[in-house]
Amino acid sequence: MSQRSISRDGGRLFADPGQDGLLHRAFLRGGGFSAEDVRRSPVIGIASSASELNPCNAGLGDLAAEVKAGVREAGGLPLEFPTISISEPYTRPTSLYLRNLMSMDVEEMILASPIDGVILLGGCDKTIPAQLMGAISADIPALVLAAGPRPVSCFQDNDAFTVGDVWPVCEKRRLGQLDDEEWFAFEGRTNIGVGTCNVMGTATTMAAIAEVLGFAPPGSTLPAAASSARREIARLTGAVLTAADNPWPRPSELVTMASLENAFRVITALGGSTNALIHLEAIAGRAGLRIGIERFEQWSRTTPVLADVRPAGSFLLDDLDAAGGIPEVMRRLSDRIDTDALAGDGRRWSEVLAERAPAAAHPALRDTQNPIAERGALRMMRGSLAPGGCVMKLAAGAPAVRRAPVVVFDGLDDLYARIDDPDLDVTPETILVLRGLGVIGAPGMPEVGHLPIPRKLMEQGVEDMTRISDARMSGTSTGSVILHVTPESAVGGPLAKLRTGDIVEIDADAGTIDHCVPAAGFAAREPIMQPMTAERGYARLHREHVLQPDAGCDFDFLTAAELRTDAR
Repeated sequence: MSQRSISRDGGRLFADPGQDGLLHRAFLRGGGFSAEDVRRSPVIGIASSASELNPCNAGLGDLAAEVKAGVREAGGLPLEFPTISISEPYTRPTSLYLRNLMSMDVEEMILASPIDGVILLGGCDKTIPAQLMGAISADIPALVLAAGPRPVSCFQDNDAFTVGDVWPVCEKRRLGQLDDEEWFAFEGRTNIGVGTCNVMGTATTMAAIAEVLGFAPPGSTLPAAASSARREIARLTGAVLTAADNPWPRPSELVTMASLENAFRVITALGGSTNALIHLEAIAGRAGLRIGIERFEQWSRTTPVLADVRPAGSFLLDDLDAAGGIPEVMRRLSDRIDTDALAGDGRRWSEVLAERAPAAAHPALRDTQNPIAERGALRMMRGSLAPGGCVMKLAAGAPAVRRAPVVVFDGLDDLYARIDDPDLDVTPETILVLRGLGVIGAPGMPEVGHLPIPRKLMEQGVEDMTRISDARMSGTSTGSVILHVTPESAVGGPLAKLRTGDIVEIDADAGTIDHCVPAAGFAAREPIMQPMTAERGYARLHREHVLQPDAGCDFDFLTAAELRTDAR
């Protein structure tokens, strides 16, 4: 349609007095906009990931209407557009497989559209990371509006049933302790409303990261998806970005090593998802930064756990919100974070905290003098079994040091064929290993690293075992699980040479994970790897360009040209 140039002029194209401006305005008026509407400024894009194939994001249509109202009230023109949507439970082979594709979609739609700023509507696990990555690369003013958590339910004698309670019920069914009628009733009680997982899983973890990094208004993470508070946040988000008096900071300005440290320390204090490590590294890479396992370990080691919230704790997200939410966590960590970092309302976090009264004492949120734990549950590890690193989410009360033989499973078919075999040679001390499920091998690192406990051990009352995998784990799961083993087995990492019966030694406090096979013998072994075939399309692009977990699993051509490790 444009006849004079192909330059990307943002919303100014609607004000152009010539042919281009006329056509921009005329096409909108044909869609029902008024002559006054099409002359509003600035033009704010609303990138929505709403989809019926993504129930977690089902409430975004209603929130988009509130965002538009906020934009209009501030004098702007809101224009909604779709992007692809990624659902954790529905997407195959795994949601992470499509995260980079969504980030490319978001980036290109932002750059190709005549908009001055963008508000990103998302929720389910990989959505907000993808949106942030795309927005950083596009680098125009951007804010995020998360879908918000769904309501809790009730099932049997549990009147505060969350998604974290689903897995024990599924295990009861596996053991034959739940009949067909109860199973059918369970289906109708698992989710009773729109929104993301109602515990501190990956979705809420990433919404909190967006808030800490300055991409979402302070206090916007925890209000429920269908609440009046969430609708007010949506309207505020639209108004704040539209009415900014000063130039709004670009995404690349918000992502600094200091703000990334803030984000990870807050997630550590919240007991957040292991998936945050991958996404934060990918977000950093889009801004030309590299965090690295050493920084993650130092930040985790020096940050206490303050939030007693599910799935690892006792309280609900509503309780954490009542305790002051993310701003209150920032306040309680203020001696360990950089409060000069920008918040998502245009102010610095120091100003936000100065104007907010400290929250009243609440059992869902401790202070640094009385933490739940002196250091975070996430332990960064490295050794002969994971030269590029891995992460362990150490369960409360679990031993930090373990030396034991392993039982190795090659992929999911092998796992499910043997895990409940009564002749499986396992004891409660055995370490379970699942390989071939990394970012290339799966592809996309599915959330299967939380291996089930063998049936015969479950029947003896065993509830936790040490497990190792090159896969990921749901943020709604708990247990002593070692994940993201790098390099993965499918590219010849040491995990591919491990054999059932080998001894593995783990020291979570020291941050080491090693096999105990003599080096010469181990090196001589042939790796057991799955064939990698991808002849066309996105599958081929993914196989040829995806990076390992220590680099955030982004595509090599999407990260900034020069990664900096020493920048603040």
